Amino acid sequence: MSSWNNLLANKVAVVTGASRGIGRADALALAEAGADVIVTDILLESDEHSDKEAEKYGPMAQVMQSTDVIYTDQTVAEIQQMGRRSKAYKMDVTNLEQVKVVFEQVVAEFGKIDILINNAGTLDHVSQIEQQRDDFWNRDFDVNVTGAYHCTKAVWPYMKEQQGGSIINMSSVAGTIGGFGQASYSATKGALLSFTKSMALEGARHHINVNAIIPGIIDTEAFRLGNPDMNERMINRTAFKEPGKPEDIANAITFLVSDKATYITGAGLQVSGGIELFTF
Repeated sequence: MSSWNNLLANKVAVVTGASRGIGRADALALAEAGADVIVTDILLESDEHSDKEAEKYGPMAQVMQSTDVIYTDQTVAEIQQMGRRSKAYKMDVTNLEQVKVVFEQVVAEFGKIDILINNAGTLDHVSQIEQQRDDFWNRDFDVNVTGAYHCTKAVWPYMKEQQGGSIINMSSVAGTIGGFGQASYSATKGALLSFTKSMALEGARHHINVNAIIPGIIDTEAFRLGNPDMNERMINRTAFKEPGKPEDIANAITFLVSDKATYITGAGLQVSGGIELFTF
């Protein structure tokens, strides 16, 4: 990763769903840019109850747990090796009271919260409408939409009091162009874009900027678990004919939460390799 020359020095960031993939890359990039970073997830290597948590949240979480693709504590260690402060918190974004408690602890220990990355999400409910599971539909909205709402609501008083802050919501191209067999996922990611605009309007008077990232096909652990033929079809639809890297998302986020982007709010930034373009 390239150096950001302490672009985020003296900032404190919270990243949800940071045990792997984009969330982990976000946490590391923010730290490299100078921020102290709080890493949160439902799964921690050191948590003896992670098996039960994974079972609660579906097949993707179970696969990651069973194959040891969880790097929450490791991410904290890597951030600390950079000379930044960092700590891991087990946090379920669907539980508002738990979120409030974690944020209270973060402010008590780190002094403030300048940056919130609402990255926690689900990505394993893929089936056409007749086979969409009602319980997974509800789970997807609970995690992807209500989770972002909970975290934003919990951090808002701190950012409002300090008259400043940056919030990033993780959307998806599925939320802008749809996704075959992804009714629940697409609906949640579209909802996050509207939520972003509403929060940007409310936040502007308190110097809180709220933006969304719209990733395309990103080469994460979850993506590699997908059907190879389907993955290749999606890659070929991008203008670049290749998947993006988690660092591509992390770099865009680093800019948006920095003082270089204080006049940007309510935006949905495509980091998609041009998958939304007409390619042939």
